[in-house]
Amino acid sequence: MKVWKTLKLRGIACGKHRVARLRRAHGIETKRRRRFKVTTNSKNTTWIAPNLLNRCFRAAQPNRVWVGDVTFIATRVGWLYLAVLLDLYSRKVIGWSMSERIDKDLVLKALEMALMRRCPDSEVLHHTDRGSIYASDEYREEMVRNRLRSSMSRKADCYDNAVAESFFSTLKNELVVGSIFESRERARTEIFNYIEGFYNRHRIHQSLNYLTPEEAEKQAVS
Repeated sequence: MKVWKTLKLRGIACGKHRVARLRRAHGIETKRRRRFKVTTNSKNTTWIAPNLLNRCFRAAQPNRVWVGDVTFIATRVGWLYLAVLLDLYSRKVIGWSMSERIDKDLVLKALEMALMRRCPDSEVLHHTDRGSIYASDEYREEMVRNRLRSSMSRKADCYDNAVAESFFSTLKNELVVGSIFESRERARTEIFNYIEGFYNRHRIHQSLNYLTPEEAEKQAVS
């Protein structure tokens, strides 16, 4: 369905059944591969916020709910960690940061980018997992200063943060699967191009009625 919608948006006349038939005939399938590496350290988390989001993955307007998470990208010289914040309304990546270390500075930089870009004028619900980096004093102080209300997933429950998990799955399936980056610098460049050049501006979402994140936000303010 998404391939057919994309072709229509590009002005290519075709039927969805024909597209499905051609994909089957040529063996065109979506690559799906999962590699697991634990990125959440909640053992040293002494402060835990309640799960205020409670799997309500819809927002009435932009800047009402932000969701965040951290993942890893393999390179030939070691891991590159990626932290993101997405606006739940549009699924747009509004803040991101990359580092060879998974620490509080990684997530703080993603938060600072989101705050600089969005300048929220009312309280925002901020949802993440229980990672200790999100519960650090510095991160919590930054949230309080900017009227962000903290929400955290239940222990070891990835479905409580499904939108952020879905973004990482999409990024890896569309950018990472089948290749390995020669360096962290190369991975940074490719991930930047994917987020800012493709995902936010050109990738349509079924959950957004086949709009891109930027198109969804433009509709919200029009």
